[in-house]
Amino acid sequence: MSTEHSSAEAEQFLANNPDITSIQTILSDATGVGRGKSLRRSELARLYTHGRLLPGSLLGVDITGADVVETGLIWEEGDPDRLCYPVPGTLQRSPWLTPPTAQVLITMNELDGSPTAGDPRHALQRVVERFKELNLTPVVAIELEFYIIDRQRDGLGRPQPPASPLTGHRPRHLDPCSLDELSDQSPFLNDLLEACATQGLPAQTLISEYAPGQLELGLLHRADALRAADETIMYKRLVRGVASKHGFDATFMAKPYADRSGSGMHIHLSLQDAAGRNVFASEDPEGTPLMRNAIAGMAATMAECVGVFAPNANSYRRFRRNSYVPLAPCWGVNNRAVSLRIPVGPPDTRHIEHRVAGADANPYIATAAILAGAHHGIVKRLDPGPPIVGNAYAQLKPSLPMNWHAALEMTTASEFLPGYIGARFLEIYTAIKRAEQDRSFAQVPELDFDWYLRAA
Repeated sequence: MSTEHSSAEAEQFLANNPDITSIQTILSDATGVGRGKSLRRSELARLYTHGRLLPGSLLGVDITGADVVETGLIWEEGDPDRLCYPVPGTLQRSPWLTPPTAQVLITMNELDGSPTAGDPRHALQRVVERFKELNLTPVVAIELEFYIIDRQRDGLGRPQPPASPLTGHRPRHLDPCSLDELSDQSPFLNDLLEACATQGLPAQTLISEYAPGQLELGLLHRADALRAADETIMYKRLVRGVASKHGFDATFMAKPYADRSGSGMHIHLSLQDAAGRNVFASEDPEGTPLMRNAIAGMAATMAECVGVFAPNANSYRRFRRNSYVPLAPCWGVNNRAVSLRIPVGPPDTRHIEHRVAGADANPYIATAAILAGAHHGIVKRLDPGPPIVGNAYAQLKPSLPMNWHAALEMTTASEFLPGYIGARFLEIYTAIKRAEQDRSFAQVPELDFDWYLRAA
């Protein structure tokens, strides 16, 4: 890393933001949780020039923050410190925090400067590097659905959408693409868009989604997959922060309501050549032969990547027939029943929308798995077969793993993933998720009492 360039970035930021008193460093672990430290203003320049030591065990914890000794990152070496450096371009104000605060994403490296195996951003970088062999650059956009949730539960103790601060109305019925809901929550949404502008996040169309309290704000595509994933990490934190400022919560949980739609992470992919041309561009809605190779690779590897796309116990509650969540690897044009959709549009915008991942997936790892599948299909020149026309749910039997254990077993046993994201990273990731499974299934949920306490 160029410390001279990095130091200049920090110095310029401080000069432009004289009111900033602290800076939060954010390291994304395998579960997508941000962990780090809060630094004083005087410490920022040294972070850029010399890095910051943090315990390597931060990359060996589960989603609750509990150590997972099976990762080999806790006691084997005495939990040594490793060196973290900022991600260029992610030093931004956090406008929802007081006193004036900034944030910066960081990545973890060994003391000799080599990438730490458990860092998910490094896993994505490994895959992006593979495309250089093909003289291609991935272009990625990530869409995230989320729910806003009242901090007060309903009469049955369940989550509910917040009431509008303007009208007092609390939405309760399906009203897809509701303009009234956008208007009712305009104070929050206006602040959300303003915060995105402050952080330089390329926010696009704002949509009230299928269920009450469910929203989506798309981010513009980037010819830099790492930057697209960085911005998704920043965006999730921003959404939660702005929601908290307005007195309610925002959740990217895959399925917070049993009877309402889940929240997905739809990842859009195209590829550029060295001249910046979209190699998927075609008058044919089914795209170019190279695009179909990429589709075939993503379809062929999809089942063993579900443990990444659906990383938590709750993730699998999304997978239901006729739910806009695909149950089998398949592709089609302008068809939301398939897992790999080619949206309609001008020929130069031709791209693939991957529709499997939940909003709870780590964007670094999910993007890495998708790009790895596309690369695999291209180098192997795979054929996806004919596209699905019509209702994919009626034409195909579910073939993706539909439960957490089956999915993680396939991901753990994958012969394809280690060569792309790194064998050691996959080992750490699956160890964390197996530990979460054990801890999750050791609990006795309320449903067990409702179903079995008297009847069993």
